[in-house]
Amino acid sequence: MTTAAAEPPGLGTWQAATVVRVRQETPTVKTFTLELPEPRPFWAGQHFIVRLTAPGGYRAQRSYPIATAPSDSPEIDLTIEILPGDEVSRFLHEVVEVGDVLEVRGPIDGHFVWYRQPALGVAGGSGIVPAMSMLRHARMLGQPDLFRLVVSARRPEELYYAAEVQGPDATIVFTRAAPDGHVRPPGRLTAEDLASAMAEERDIYVCGSSAFCDAATRLIASAGVPSERIKVDRIGLSG
Repeated sequence: MTTAAAEPPGLGTWQAATVVRVRQETPTVKTFTLELPEPRPFWAGQHFIVRLTAPGGYRAQRSYPIATAPSDSPEIDLTIEILPGDEVSRFLHEVVEVGDVLEVRGPIDGHFVWYRQPALGVAGGSGIVPAMSMLRHARMLGQPDLFRLVVSARRPEELYYAAEVQGPDATIVFTRAAPDGHVRPPGRLTAEDLASAMAEERDIYVCGSSAFCDAATRLIASAGVPSERIKVDRIGLSG
């Protein structure tokens, strides 16, 4: 297995990023494409902070994983779910439009980064966002077998990037309802869902809710994968 030869890029200064596109992913999820004043190098799995400032000076900020593959482009995608009681995601979904400017800073986080070593992503719900950056990066490199993805979603209408994620390098597991013609019946993620992807030696990136990460990690560990090859990123509100 190859490993990264350098540390992932660190936190930059605050920048004024322009919203250039907004795409509805699911009924409660939008992808915001932001254009930075200049490109910021990052690795798949890193995050950007979005900071909102009210007229009276009150500030709130949240950290969101980058969905885009690393590139020299000044554009990044942040895919954001609107969460009950969360003022930042509510403002982004209900107020922000194309042409608006947001204050952002990044990239941040280095514990969950992927840099071109054979790997498997195991994602639940919104945990697909950093894994999608990894999948897109492998595809962009022309090495789709470098990164495999197993993603769990409750229903087809709740699957992020539904059209793009399809492919021989991705397995989709629906837990509550599956579309017509889907080979696998609805049900929780099982060891069988992971078996073929874990047949080769790969680092494993698990991302989702705490409950999903705990269940997926138990399945992976029971298959004999050493703990040092498992990286976990639990999704939750982070300022």
